[in-house]
Amino acid sequence: FYYLIRSCLDKILLQCVLQSRTLSGADAINALRPFYFAVHPDFFGQHPKEREVNENSLKRLNGYLENLQKPGFRSLKPTQLTFYVRETEPNSSNVQESFSASGFRAVSFTLRTRDLLSTVLDILNSCSLSTEHIQGLNGNSQPDKEAKSTVNRPIKWDKTYYSFTGFKDPEEELEQAQRVETTLISWLDDNEASAVKKLKKSLPLRKELERLKFELSHELQLSDIRWQRSWGIAHRCSQLHSLARLVQQRPEVLKNVKGRTVVFTDRSGMSAAGHIMLGTMDVHHHWTKIFERLPNYYKLQKRLLFLEDRISQLLGGIEVIYVEELQPLLTLEEYYETLNSFYNKLRDSRLPFHPRSLRGLKMILESDRYAPGLHEFGHFMIPTVCDPTALQWFIFAKAQEARENLKRKEEMMITEKELIDTSTEKFCLDRLYKEPSVSSAQMIDCCKRLLEESLPYLQGMHLCISHFYSVLQDGDLCIPWNWK
Repeated sequence: FYYLIRSCLDKILLQCVLQSRTLSGADAINALRPFYFAVHPDFFGQHPKEREVNENSLKRLNGYLENLQKPGFRSLKPTQLTFYVRETEPNSSNVQESFSASGFRAVSFTLRTRDLLSTVLDILNSCSLSTEHIQGLNGNSQPDKEAKSTVNRPIKWDKTYYSFTGFKDPEEELEQAQRVETTLISWLDDNEASAVKKLKKSLPLRKELERLKFELSHELQLSDIRWQRSWGIAHRCSQLHSLARLVQQRPEVLKNVKGRTVVFTDRSGMSAAGHIMLGTMDVHHHWTKIFERLPNYYKLQKRLLFLEDRISQLLGGIEVIYVEELQPLLTLEEYYETLNSFYNKLRDSRLPFHPRSLRGLKMILESDRYAPGLHEFGHFMIPTVCDPTALQWFIFAKAQEARENLKRKEEMMITEKELIDTSTEKFCLDRLYKEPSVSSAQMIDCCKRLLEESLPYLQGMHLCISHFYSVLQDGDLCIPWNWK
């Protein structure tokens, strides 16, 4: 009799759980459209760090949603996500204040939900997005509202039921999951085997990538070959094979690349830093045109360097720099127009800077800022639309602090490199690196704390310091810099 009751209760519970998931996978995608529109990486083209964070977080979110829909799943570990959310409702007074001058804000939240509906609501609420449209989606999947309210009414069992039957109380499990915080050791315990398997599978491709990169760099006498985004090893090999085929078919068009850096990115041209950009979606015909235009690009680059020098003279010898890691990926033409506009404004204002009074200081131009700022690394961040008089007083007021920050930056870079080398050696890592969005201060803090631990799991691994936990497709382990 006891087993008969238990069997019946099992069926009721199973039916209750299945019926409580009122959203299908397609419904969930539709319900999350406002969220995808607010965080999609394509809208962050001018903000490479934020774009990369959103790309990686979306991958992990999609994996979470897929696991929720798998038959027979029991529960998922809490998953922490960070997104940069665009301002999609400029007239909404309740959220507008939290947005930065760039038009987006950082949002972090942890998913601990057990069904699609709760997950969707959690995501939208965490990002301050409307959930009114969810009711309409539920109505579409269950047209009989009266029946729906009856079927989906959860059965709340008395605590004695769980103690008598030995079943786990779902509410208690959820509360326990919320109290448990992911730690580095526990995460490595759960993910080391998967990472090792993926890493071993990727080793032949990694060797192929190094071979192709070495041969092309040697044959074309390139300074370096890079990738703007974190594509997988197979994707990178494919791109190098494409370049190798072009070298075989049209060797004459690559005669002007000596000493240059080739960057595989989203569009073709020459970057503000003077690197040759090859768009990964472009065909050989487009790449050929870029190589044929190189002499003209080099002429424009000389004019650009002249403009930087003229701006430096007008601002007391301050050096104008372009920092790839901190600025949007601009083409040479775009950056030249920015410099030219700023130079004309400075020239007309005739600011009284003493010649060479600001020598040794650095500045970058930013088109998406409205007020000047000073970076922790010591360079000034100057808006292209900045009022010249306000700019003058800001630079004078912050000059000494800027020099101190520049000195601190040099010390931090040395410390960071030493800690990376020491950590790589101690844990026998094959590679230790960080994402561009992780600062030197964060990397230093992370490595110092890692060196206090004993982590045999890391031997031979590729470790990336990031903002979240993840195992990449080629076996790289990603851990947050502020791991617990």
